[in-house]
Amino acid sequence: MPAAEHAAATAPAPATQHAAASPHVPATHRHPASGRRAVAVLVLVAVAAVVPLFGPTAVLDGTGEAEAPGTPGITFLRTVLFAAICVQLGEIFVRRLARRVPGAPASVPPGWGWWAAAAGCVAALGLASVVASGNLVPHQPSDLDVGGLYQSRDGRLALLEVNAFVVAALCARSRRPGGAVLPLAAVIVAEALRAHPPTEDTALVGSGLTLVHLTCAALWAGGLLYALRTLRRWRNDAPEAGIAVLGLYARVAAVLFAAITATGILSTLRRMPPDTVVDQLTDTAYGRTLLAKVLLVAVVAVLALLARRRLKRSPAASLTPYAPARAEVVVLGAVVAMSALLTAVPLPIRW
Repeated sequence: MPAAEHAAATAPAPATQHAAASPHVPATHRHPASGRRAVAVLVLVAVAAVVPLFGPTAVLDGTGEAEAPGTPGITFLRTVLFAAICVQLGEIFVRRLARRVPGAPASVPPGWGWWAAAAGCVAALGLASVVASGNLVPHQPSDLDVGGLYQSRDGRLALLEVNAFVVAALCARSRRPGGAVLPLAAVIVAEALRAHPPTEDTALVGSGLTLVHLTCAALWAGGLLYALRTLRRWRNDAPEAGIAVLGLYARVAAVLFAAITATGILSTLRRMPPDTVVDQLTDTAYGRTLLAKVLLVAVVAVLALLARRRLKRSPAASLTPYAPARAEVVVLGAVVAMSALLTAVPLPIRW
């Protein structure tokens, strides 16, 4: 991601320095970055709630397609599940990059892997309960057929995801948090298989595309989040090391973005024959959701270019390139929510 490469030069000075120089300045002025982070978190939470609540109705309006039971709830649970994968996998990814930088500080940003895995486990349990009730929203314990989960393919995949997140949480608490790669990979494989049942034509091809797409997207989005956290952590003690980490991430991110684009196009053509894509992008819920996701990804690209341009025109100490980089994270949060909605709306009809 181009924006991430240039954010390091513009990281703000710590609030403690300003407080020491001006002891009578109100606390709200001593910690402006805390307020900005709080706003960013609130925006992400709002996106996670607004898209599942209003997204299905918006994209289904006028299409003639029926909304499946519990679509908003399922969308929310998948948003949490996808975000959990991104946060923990991106954290492991960037930490490994940081170890390749000579002279990098031993201190790294606190890990969010355990919390992400715990949230993912809760979301996976919620999705498993839907499968256990016959793909309906359960209203009471008697609606659940837990034993039936072992009898169906979707049920076994749902149980695999729950157990994988439990293992990922244990790994995050261990001395080797990087071991969570394997259980997270199991979750991604389960999602890829779930998205393409055996009754689908060339299901393995579709699962392979989804596997690559979801893996690259998780590394891209989660990696950017942790790269910016690392930048902020090292902005005073080792700014050169922070820049080096971001440079390594940016080079890999360019490849990840290319893979995401290629697999996204191929997956779209599998769902929608080329001569029907234009019509289905506006006339079907799946097409509308996909179009919204593509537009959001375009916004991410624009923010990256804006950060690069601002860096060239601004002094080294300016914060202007850093703002678009953080905005990228927020927009990527919206992309994650739209991806979750894409799994909950009806599949397009192959005309």
